[in-house]
Amino acid sequence: MWVSDKWEDFELIDCSGGEKLERWGGFTLVRPDPQAIWKTPKTDPRWKSRSARYSRSSTGGGSWDKGRLPESWRIKYGDLTFNIKPMNFKHTGLFPEQAVNWDYIRGKIAGAGRPISVLNLFAYTGGATVAAAAAGASVCHVDAAKGMVAWAKENAKASGLEESPIRWIVDDCAKFVEREIRRGRRYDAIIMDPPSYGRGPSGETWKLEDSLYPFVELCAGVLSDEPLFVIINSYTTGLSASTLTYIAETVFTRRFGGRSESAELGLRVSSNGLVLPCGAACRWER
Repeated sequence: MWVSDKWEDFELIDCSGGEKLERWGGFTLVRPDPQAIWKTPKTDPRWKSRSARYSRSSTGGGSWDKGRLPESWRIKYGDLTFNIKPMNFKHTGLFPEQAVNWDYIRGKIAGAGRPISVLNLFAYTGGATVAAAAAGASVCHVDAAKGMVAWAKENAKASGLEESPIRWIVDDCAKFVEREIRRGRRYDAIIMDPPSYGRGPSGETWKLEDSLYPFVELCAGVLSDEPLFVIINSYTTGLSASTLTYIAETVFTRRFGGRSESAELGLRVSSNGLVLPCGAACRWER
């Protein structure tokens, strides 16, 4: 398991009964987590004195009881700064378990000894984008949601990277990659965080189990002749880390050589030292 354990502004305090208690900077949040199926005692007083809580509705969805929570605030991971904003469906605009991938991205780019171009697909609010840009890479950030791309720009500016070579693209990721292939544009690294389920701009259905392999095959066509790495993230329950390895080995290793490794992503629980699983990731590198 790859554990993101270098945070100072974020802490997973406790988790139990389908919920997790977190510290985001100076605020404590209680949010649902389907992995926390155990029912251990919630003895930490912050469960009751939390700043805000997201509760699921029996009819679907849910809502925030924001209490004394501001509309937004900032937290830092090293020299990176992120804007946190509680939003629909329990999200805050950041997945802290991805920090271990940000460290990997920065290390690979810094050690490459040459200019690196990165394509970040389903790029959300830009955690990986700012990590790659901070390491000196040029980045193409692609997401279908205009609001998420605007948020990512805010994070880049907050991290002092507003003048970095980042292309901000609002587009369907598959259609964008197809056009990049036709244009002959190539990238040295690809990062992707595809959703479990979604619909394209023309009503196309995206289901990760059915769509991931052909999408990864498509992305191989936009890699340069000397690719550095590819990261595939998955938050789909039932899609194992080993499945991601099989896909990467089949698509990238057979074409470019190199090797791939996959693992669960995790966050350490400060109350007991155990690790909460938070999805999976695969890293292919040449």
